[in-house]
Amino acid sequence: MQPISGLPAVQTFDTHCPYCALQCGMSLVRGGPELTVMARDFPTNRGGLCQKGWTAAEVLHRPDRLTSPLVRDHKGGALRPAAWDEALDRITSAIRAVQSEYGPDAVGVFGGGGLTNEKAYSLGKFARVALGTTQIDYNGRFCMSSAAAASIKAFGIDRGLPFPLADIERAGAILLVGSNVAETMPPLMQYFEAQQKNRGSLIVVDPRRTATAAAATLHLQITPGTDLALANGLLYIAIKQNFLDDEFIRSRTSGFEAVRRAVSSYWPDRVERITGIPEKQLNAAARLLGEASSAMILTARGPEQQSKGVDTVLAFINLALALGKPGKLYSGYGCLTGQGNGQGGREHGQKADQLPGYRKIDNADDRSYIASVWGVAEQTIPGPGRSAYEMFDSLGTDGGVRGLLVFGSNPAISVPRAGHTLQRLRALDFLCVSDFFVSDTAELADVILPSAQWAEEEGTMTNLEGRVVLRRRATQPPAGVRSDLESIQAIAERLGFGEFFSSEAREVFAEVRRASAGGAADYYGVTYERIEREDGVFWPCAAEDHPGTPALFADRFATPDGRARFYPVEHRSAAEEPDDEYPLYLTTGRVIQHYQSGTQTRRVNQLRDAVPESFVEMHPSMAASYGIASGDLVRVTTRRGTALVKAQLTPAIRMDTLFMPFHFGGPGQANLLTNPALDPVSRMPEFKVCAARIEKGSE
Repeated sequence: MQPISGLPAVQTFDTHCPYCALQCGMSLVRGGPELTVMARDFPTNRGGLCQKGWTAAEVLHRPDRLTSPLVRDHKGGALRPAAWDEALDRITSAIRAVQSEYGPDAVGVFGGGGLTNEKAYSLGKFARVALGTTQIDYNGRFCMSSAAAASIKAFGIDRGLPFPLADIERAGAILLVGSNVAETMPPLMQYFEAQQKNRGSLIVVDPRRTATAAAATLHLQITPGTDLALANGLLYIAIKQNFLDDEFIRSRTSGFEAVRRAVSSYWPDRVERITGIPEKQLNAAARLLGEASSAMILTARGPEQQSKGVDTVLAFINLALALGKPGKLYSGYGCLTGQGNGQGGREHGQKADQLPGYRKIDNADDRSYIASVWGVAEQTIPGPGRSAYEMFDSLGTDGGVRGLLVFGSNPAISVPRAGHTLQRLRALDFLCVSDFFVSDTAELADVILPSAQWAEEEGTMTNLEGRVVLRRRATQPPAGVRSDLESIQAIAERLGFGEFFSSEAREVFAEVRRASAGGAADYYGVTYERIEREDGVFWPCAAEDHPGTPALFADRFATPDGRARFYPVEHRSAAEEPDDEYPLYLTTGRVIQHYQSGTQTRRVNQLRDAVPESFVEMHPSMAASYGIASGDLVRVTTRRGTALVKAQLTPAIRMDTLFMPFHFGGPGQANLLTNPALDPVSRMPEFKVCAARIEKGSE
């Protein structure tokens, strides 16, 4: 690391963890060549950090860090170091060649949910202004898109949590669906622990008895893919037991009668047969929610990463609305965003169908406004493009994307049906990847650009509460490394659009403020100075003297008439159910030591040594029927491929279910197996449920 010249020998920089959407406050201390981590008392984590946070600085000092662009002289050739000018010239000449032969949409852009707001905004603008392509999306499509679509339909706006985290500890009852907070966001568990100390009830829905489920008042061990039936069943009981808030339904919502009719067939014994949850527990859960003076329903990837994810979330929102909870103190529906900037990353134009401020790209007024901010003609802004998986499915095909630029993502690991995705990546005419390391995706690239890491640049992030926070630069990047903003600006300049882009984060954020002004996600009143002064600012914030909005919906919802909408939804089977050939359910998720595709965490010795490789979790009784012992090498097979992993036996999982973490590549890669069946609205793949079989394997 190069020290910043003129600074004292020891200095502390307040910043935020580079991992999940909690965006824990931390301090980086530089007293020598390397940075170390200290926790700090920030409103989200209150001084706590998880293993990933405590070891985050180690990634900055890795010897395999990229410090020079790498290029291939020909397909199949070896990567070699190159000067920046050569690398950038290669990129722009490839873009021109592909677009000249196949048209503007033959070049695509794929971003990440860990990019700062400034980068996400610039990437969306780059695709539309410099490339003129419709083909841009980001890996947040695989994170929160189902909950986002459902929230917009029901409430008129998408902000993961419409209330601050501190409200959790004051809720009388919480229904937590498909989230293992104790492992995915450990510092967040303090809020649930405080809630229970305050005599609140915590109900956890999960096929596994996770650390979170073990801490709950009530664990509903659900059959994978049946969450929608559970939500409708709980609403059925709430209606029968007179738990509804009739005044709230009458004065603040519309559409309830259609939902009442839709759930009339979800009586408890039918729901027990569908979900596997005993009728007694269904009644207990409905009673805990219905009798509580305040209650929250929180969803995460479990119910959302399904081919019916939007309808499933709508079913839980229906339950929350019928109980009269949204907009009330210590109550409501919320979604636990996963990625570091999963919230902000989709607000400012990185998604296929969106423009900055959460404006719609196919809305004439929205297009006209953004065109005026960008200084371009409205008709030059392309329309909506393919969603993430659909883009990857098109790579290298006639009419599909032939050249791809990837910033801050590792789709070779994170996209479902990974074997097919790898084939499509290899079929590209040109692939450019910007990353810190040679990731699994970068190994396939024609050009790799070395990117600055989180502590080497400044920028804003928006956490799961809608709180805009500031990452400060604590050190300079190594010589030869540039920020993504610099790379985007340099490519745009070579394409003749340099005047539209800046490489300075503060300048970009000033434009984000203007571009978002008046939109659903209004950042106009947010400044770097306010963020520092106030420990973050909640959007919407329409002016610098606006206090920000920690809690939404107190007076009205963000719909045209101010009322929340009920939507009748019906349970349907997963796209793929177990059968004689594939008799088991497979679900995927995280472990506490790793994050996303593991590009960073698998390079931290402490984290890698704790969980060095993939595994499959299975029930001991089920394992015995297959002659499998703990530690045995096994083959997990679905209709898309086979993974070779070691078995971990635990009675905490359902007998009919297998679990694999998705952080690893190689023969144990979970996404070799997962189903790309898409939700018709959110275009979310069905990561959380597919049919599988298992057998003892061999090396």
